[in-house]
Amino acid sequence: METGSNSEALNKNVAMSVRGGTGKKQGGVVGIVDPFVPKSEHNPRELRSWAKRTGFVSDYSGEAGTSGSQKFEALDKRGGGSSPKIEIDPVVGRTRQNEIETEAHGGATRGENGAVLDGRGRKEKDLNGNVNNGNGHGVSAVAPVTEEKEGEEGNGDVKVNVYPEGEVPTDGGCQGPMGLKLGLKENPGIVPLIYYGLQHYLSMAGSLVLIPLVMVPVMGGTDKDTATVISTILFLSGITTVLHSYFGTRLPLVQGSSFVYLAPALVIINAQEYRNLTEHKFRHIMRELQGAIIVGSVFQFILGFSGLMSVLLRLINPIVVAPTVAAVGLAFFSYGFPQAGTCPEITIPQIALVLVFTLYLRGISIFGRHLFRIYAVPLSLIIIWIYASFLTAGGAYNYKGCNPNIPTSNILLDACRKHAYTMKHCRTDVSNALSTAAWVRIPYPLQWGIPIFHFRTSIIMVIVSLVASVDSVGTYRATSLQVNSRSPTPGVVSRGIALEGFCSILAGLWGSGTGSTTLTENTHTIDITKVASRKVVVVGAAFLILFSLIGKVGALLASIPVALAASVLCFMWALTAALGLSNLQYSQSASFRNITIVGVSLFLGMSIPAYFQQYQAESSLILPSYLVPYAAASSGPFRSGIKQLDFAINALMSLNMVVTLLVAFLLDNTVPGSQEERGVYVWSRAQGIATDPSLQSEYSLPKKVVQCCCWFKCLGV
Repeated sequence: METGSNSEALNKNVAMSVRGGTGKKQGGVVGIVDPFVPKSEHNPRELRSWAKRTGFVSDYSGEAGTSGSQKFEALDKRGGGSSPKIEIDPVVGRTRQNEIETEAHGGATRGENGAVLDGRGRKEKDLNGNVNNGNGHGVSAVAPVTEEKEGEEGNGDVKVNVYPEGEVPTDGGCQGPMGLKLGLKENPGIVPLIYYGLQHYLSMAGSLVLIPLVMVPVMGGTDKDTATVISTILFLSGITTVLHSYFGTRLPLVQGSSFVYLAPALVIINAQEYRNLTEHKFRHIMRELQGAIIVGSVFQFILGFSGLMSVLLRLINPIVVAPTVAAVGLAFFSYGFPQAGTCPEITIPQIALVLVFTLYLRGISIFGRHLFRIYAVPLSLIIIWIYASFLTAGGAYNYKGCNPNIPTSNILLDACRKHAYTMKHCRTDVSNALSTAAWVRIPYPLQWGIPIFHFRTSIIMVIVSLVASVDSVGTYRATSLQVNSRSPTPGVVSRGIALEGFCSILAGLWGSGTGSTTLTENTHTIDITKVASRKVVVVGAAFLILFSLIGKVGALLASIPVALAASVLCFMWALTAALGLSNLQYSQSASFRNITIVGVSLFLGMSIPAYFQQYQAESSLILPSYLVPYAAASSGPFRSGIKQLDFAINALMSLNMVVTLLVAFLLDNTVPGSQEERGVYVWSRAQGIATDPSLQSEYSLPKKVVQCCCWFKCLGV
């Protein structure tokens, strides 16, 4: 019939252009364009993510007698119309030809403004969701096929499932930034910036402020010293986070005192020559830590700026990162509950409450916010802290004839001596930090004195800086997948490691007791808050600097009972271990090769340090049981006749994370395995990012900085 012939003529002339192709008008109808020529440099990951996002499932099969064209033809016979004849590439989920022939009933037509319409009169969209306005840009998406009722012949043959706009399948595919409330470069306005900035740092409160509560008392410091160190850490965290946001990787990563530096710091603090110090013990040990941190940070700075980190990245993969970061958290099992068990009436409820908030109430939304999941640590800490205050005021820790303000060494009554430890660690009114701290105090460099440099402690921190770099590489990779569609280049990673070294030098000069590095908890924070804006992190860092200048803020945090802080750290250390093991998702975690390497690395990382820690007969009589594992440096089995070298080797071999890194690094790079099996990190190429303006703006340095540092090509500038 004439109508049919007109329909066929129209079908032959209508075509969709692919990736900016232009069509020539022939009588008001777009002509057939040239064959599709793929880009020379394309990212297969983006194409696969389109298939994940749209729910497309290729029906390509090697079975005889089955093909996509036959199934569409079968559907055509049943539906009474011509369906799209599309040949789909089974790998990337795209059409092999750029021509999509359509029939009159289901085909594309022109709207008033020249927009391409589908059979229902709606504007068609390309593969990226952009409306095709008829200017030759965009690709016509596969038209949704009406679902057939059960019982009809051949139901389920067509495997096309287009998800509604904005919905993403949760089948494990890479979602990219689609699930985020705020992307990397988004600016929601001043009020949301302040809210999200404070939220971001409150969710990481445990990692930022609790480390001094562990270190300073062991160093012989007072409550005022603890408050000062907390204020210094807050100040440095704000400064280094701003620096990293503008001059580092430019990812929304919070910098601060990491648990990576806590164990080696405890090893140095418990050295034999410091145990008998009485006068200025805290300042002397702090200056020793400052010197070691500065030397280790200079090494990390050179490692990044020299470009050596780009070479080392080829040897750092998920099978190395996962057990190393997990060992950082597991290393404190001897400190966690042994310290928290002093006051089980407050520590067990604290652990239980943070787990309830994190796991059982994580799906509850209040005013559209998942408050329990985001503020699990600070909210549970405040509740149990108030509960402990009621116990203290109610006389739960009052013992007849005992005064909690009298040092244990001056207590004469044996009955009071055994309760002195409980009173000191459980009461909420023991600390005098609030009464002694000034309202305004500005942290300044060398506030504890001139750093002390020794070969033995410097060697320890040099190796620890390598562990911190491995930890940061894993965090960079995981965060880039959360925020961007492509990972940074090796040059950008080297730039981030170099800046971390510079920030740790600042930490050594100011005297925070630990180095500054990218916190492992960043990935967890972005996952629960769904906020990955760079501006949010910078605004939160500005508030952190402001709070650090108010001395009473640090004093209030220093007043947290030691046992309560230890119970929160039990959760934080467990979370660190879990986040470390989550890196295995980027490899074939079911592979026997991988699980053997991870298992052997973790076991030897726990067992070998235990061997070195058993050579401490004197230490077990002097130190508390939870500090004995950190005293192996002075009495370990390694004896070479050089005291400085003996101290360094015994200290390093008693650190779980160092041994785990050595074993995992050796096995992963010597045991045969394919790149897919090992989950080798694939970093972007500088040329690829240079051709993508959006990615270039995400990773590139500010223009003025680029002009000054254009010679550092190895740093991705």
